[in-house]
Amino acid sequence: MKDFSGRIAVITGGGTGMGRALARQLVAEGCDVAMCDVSAANMAESIALCEAEAPQGVRTTSFVCDVSDAKQMDAFAEHVQSAFNTDHINLLFNNAGIGGGGSFLTETREQWEKTFNVCWGGVYNGARAFMPLLVAGSEGHIVNTSSINGLWASTGPQSSHTAYSSAKFAVRGFTESLITDLRIHAPHVKASVVFPGHVGTSIMLNTEATGETGAAGARTLLRMMGHPVDEMSDDEVLELARTTGETFRDKAPTTAEEAAGVILDGVRNERWRILIGPDAYLLDEHVRLAPEEAYEPEFVGRWIGSRRRKDA
Repeated sequence: MKDFSGRIAVITGGGTGMGRALARQLVAEGCDVAMCDVSAANMAESIALCEAEAPQGVRTTSFVCDVSDAKQMDAFAEHVQSAFNTDHINLLFNNAGIGGGGSFLTETREQWEKTFNVCWGGVYNGARAFMPLLVAGSEGHIVNTSSINGLWASTGPQSSHTAYSSAKFAVRGFTESLITDLRIHAPHVKASVVFPGHVGTSIMLNTEATGETGAAGARTLLRMMGHPVDEMSDDEVLELARTTGETFRDKAPTTAEEAAGVILDGVRNERWRILIGPDAYLLDEHVRLAPEEAYEPEFVGRWIGSRRRKDA
């Protein structure tokens, strides 16, 4: 699929970050875009940006949806068919995700499963809801967002990262399995898995994904990320959430716009494995060179050292 003009794309998590960047770049190329997100306000901003940049006749639509809920995703698929009067789509970007869910041992089942069910369940539910529409078109492409934590299930020896990493490995395995499944049963549909490194998005600021707002949402998100917030005041929690999220977004080596461009180039070139950012490439290289050492404390030092040498 070299040209996106006249195509129909579905994007989960379209309210911010890579989802918004994908939507803007696709509509600029003449592609109709349907997006979902848990935040109606964020999607309204994305839609406004898309409409300001889209050629005449390009359509956009949005739908408030929790991707971890299969019924809501099915309703999103029905909305897309109705809004665009279509029996097919061409592109599906299962992009939505949240952070958190660190320790399997110390966190509650609800905290752990919230992250897992969005980051993995959202991909599964998206594929289930929209695969019939992808297959119904003359050509299609499903793009599932994993992470560098789908290459390496850790953030280092001092912190637990089990829910997010488990989900992102599930996304990786599912997409790799789909390659053969689609080749046998729907060869006109391709599959890609995306491994972003540190990309400048608002994932760390997205407290709405926890199902709560304000200090309660920030406290839940920070606790899921491993921060000791139980003894902190609401004001302290809100300030920590703000600084943590802004630092993650603003200090990233790759912007959301750059990441979206890499993803779309990967689709054009039918690449099933799409790494984003120099950190992702270096991490992949180090894990492949010494997989048995990947979870030893010294591994992180070697990886960070190689990143610094590359940047020098």
